Amino acid sequence: MQAMTYHELRKLAKASPEGGTALRLAILGDSATQQLAVALRGMGTARGFHLQVFDADYDQMDAQTVDPQSPLYAFAPDYVLIFPCVEKLLMRFRSTPPEARALFAESECHRYCVLFERIAHYSKAKLLFVDFPACPDGVFGNGALRTAESFPYQRQLLNAKLSEKMCNDYPNVYPVALSEIQVQLGRERFFDARMWHLAKLALRTEVLPLFASAVMDVIQSLRGQIKKCVVLDLDNTLWGGVIGDDGLEGIELGELGAGPAFIALQHWLKNLRERGVLLAVCSKNNADTAAEVFEKHPDMVLRMSDIAMFVANWDDKASNIRHIQQTLNIGMDSIVFLDDNPFERHLVESVLPAVTVPDLPDDPAMVLPYLQSLCLFEAAGCSDEDRVRTQRYQAQISRAAAEQSFDSYEAYLASLDMRAVVAPFAPFYTARIAQLTQRSNQFNLRTVRYTEGEIAAIAADDRYITRYMTLSDRFGEHGLVSVVILEKRPNALFIDTWLMSCRVLRRGAEQYLFDRVVEAALDAGFDTLIGEYLPTAKNAMVADFYAQCGMTPLGNGLFTLDCRRHHPHSTTISAAEA
Repeated sequence: MQAMTYHELRKLAKASPEGGTALRLAILGDSATQQLAVALRGMGTARGFHLQVFDADYDQMDAQTVDPQSPLYAFAPDYVLIFPCVEKLLMRFRSTPPEARALFAESECHRYCVLFERIAHYSKAKLLFVDFPACPDGVFGNGALRTAESFPYQRQLLNAKLSEKMCNDYPNVYPVALSEIQVQLGRERFFDARMWHLAKLALRTEVLPLFASAVMDVIQSLRGQIKKCVVLDLDNTLWGGVIGDDGLEGIELGELGAGPAFIALQHWLKNLRERGVLLAVCSKNNADTAAEVFEKHPDMVLRMSDIAMFVANWDDKASNIRHIQQTLNIGMDSIVFLDDNPFERHLVESVLPAVTVPDLPDDPAMVLPYLQSLCLFEAAGCSDEDRVRTQRYQAQISRAAAEQSFDSYEAYLASLDMRAVVAPFAPFYTARIAQLTQRSNQFNLRTVRYTEGEIAAIAADDRYITRYMTLSDRFGEHGLVSVVILEKRPNALFIDTWLMSCRVLRRGAEQYLFDRVVEAALDAGFDTLIGEYLPTAKNAMVADFYAQCGMTPLGNGLFTLDCRRHHPHSTTISAAEA
């Protein structure tokens, strides 16, 4: 996982990527951004994208966004990177009258909110906003952070105000933390005053690969390309020593030996779990012996309730990871495997190349800083659904075990006592619905990505009929599992979006929801329903879905249904109150 250099990115930027996903990115900045554009094109190629970059002229943020006929809007970007540099911010602060400086952050926040709204008015692009890194001005020294009229105080306040605005008012704007890169490199490696004054370059060349990588991390998370699961070794990974040899009292945890480093790693992993990343165990151990640490060791931060799937046996780890992946029903490329043993890491890398396998440092104290530096767990947002994801998967494993006790699959489904709520979009679910559109790849008929702002706008628009579906059974709640967006057209109702969580497939949920969609069409006065399948690299499983539901193929991925002739499917799902 060696970071790329700017020279390497420049070479990649000149290449013509074949077969990569086409994306259009515009850069708006108030400093010179030509080198950043090159780095982004190169990083796009490295990540498998054919990235077309529109680099606006120097300091053209207002000029490009005010005019609806500007080259920016003619470019029709998928993403707009807004990069205001902190040096220009400092220049504006210095030109502000002293008596108005305490209100500088408020004024600047308003300035950028107007910019967000202006772009959203003329474009459907998602906006990526770069925060303001440190830029000490030396006027107040250490006292700056207790002086409202100082620049460091106002810069920090501005970052906080913009973050709050992105959380509450502008869900279509996503932060890019340039300040974190400055912390990683230090101010001296980050900024060159001579190049700023000569060429208005706000960043040293060595910053650009990290910056481009951060931008692509955000874009990929918005496209649902995220890490969903950390598969963990145990001995010398979560604790020091070997539990089978050293016993419960002999392993290093808490204050013993390297214990504090392992505790810090466990706290970080628990935070990931609370954010929605699944944790699984893959250990060469006796299961009872390994589980005892989670159940009885007083210094363990992680407990069995934090682990979505626990596999401890003497089989090879590649086979066990494949079993974990199939049971959890997630993509192999969404897995990160942590193991202190180079042999095990090499085995998994060789057999399962899609799995991310960090080359962990030998020193336990360096493992967590190293993992944090990799930025593997980018998140476009976090919903309430994320926080209970582990429990959902644990219940799913219990369901799989229960299935084995029935003579037929139909009898098993009948025993689940499944209950569904199908209802129009509600504000409570906006974040989760947007998240599903961004993450769902397999059961997704058209793979259209929407932001929270766009979902809220669709829900309020009379041109659309919306439905979400939640599902529960005797083992617990599945939560929100499916989303349908129906667009009203002159003579038909068009299925703009249909996606479903793969964890509830083959239970009749998709057929049950299809019947509710037909009912919604008839209730709205539409006799004709039109569906479309747009193939991607990951959604082949739904290529025949509409045909299996009784729709007639029209060619070119289109299907039609006369809703008056539809016969409802037979399922074991009953309706629950919303």
